[in-house]
Amino acid sequence: MTPETTAVDQLPMVDGGRTPRRRFTAGALMRSVRTSAPVFPFLAYVIVGLGIPTVVIINYAFRSNSGSLTMHNLSTILTQPQYRNGFETSLKLALVTAIVPAIVGTLLAYAIATSEHDLFKRLVAAASGVLANFGGVNLAFMFIASFGYNQLVTKWLNAIGLNPWNYGFSIYKFWGVAFVYMYFQIPLMVLIITPALHGLRESWREAAQNLGASSFSYWRYVGIPVLMPSVLGSAFFLFGSGFAAYATAEALTNGSIALTPIQIGAILQGNVLSGEANIAYALGFAMIVILLVTIVGYSFLRRRASRWLR
Repeated sequence: MTPETTAVDQLPMVDGGRTPRRRFTAGALMRSVRTSAPVFPFLAYVIVGLGIPTVVIINYAFRSNSGSLTMHNLSTILTQPQYRNGFETSLKLALVTAIVPAIVGTLLAYAIATSEHDLFKRLVAAASGVLANFGGVNLAFMFIASFGYNQLVTKWLNAIGLNPWNYGFSIYKFWGVAFVYMYFQIPLMVLIITPALHGLRESWREAAQNLGASSFSYWRYVGIPVLMPSVLGSAFFLFGSGFAAYATAEALTNGSIALTPIQIGAILQGNVLSGEANIAYALGFAMIVILLVTIVGYSFLRRRASRWLR
């Protein structure tokens, strides 16, 4: 062996001269375990909080009351009008509360991102974080006390001739629920789209201007194509949020609107026909399928968008 021989030259060459694969040793295993240890509590939480309930829902969705396998539960929710209408209304509500907040939230987030006032940006970010997580019974009570029939804001609007109740609007109907959902969906959109807006580099705009592009051309060929995957991915996220929301709609309407989450809650509370005790599990299984499609679409679009955020 000559002095110039390196440690790499001493390794045995296999597979036509390629570097051999690393051996899996006990030390490597322990290092891998120590590196992954902080993730174990989260994995345990996911398994207990999501994995086991999902398995139970899928199991009972295909079981009759006697425990035998059946497709009756799924056929019931797809054929009976009340359950089918619940899905249609839930999907419509999710679409409305995803598209409108996606557009409004993106415009607000862009206005905030381009602002030169750092204090204003921090205040808006903090407020969006609070409002995006403000829902349930508290939110429903706030809107009932403000926009309910003959309530505070309604009286103010009535004084100037703009009472929405005179035009068929009701806080307890579909569009009223959609209006309430906007309260937390728009701030949520502001939070999740802001990082994508920061990914629009100023150098791109300067390069476009140096090449003679107008502001419209910049947004048409650069800004919108770069932002579109993020906006669509965020809209998928909002769709899942609006589709699965339960407490706000239940407290606001007391079940008067046919929504799938409310129907599941009613069945679990005992409001079910004889022999259809597992219908709630079938409804839950259908919701899991829809939300799974939403998550896959969101993940795909976010992966596309991440290319511009590096």
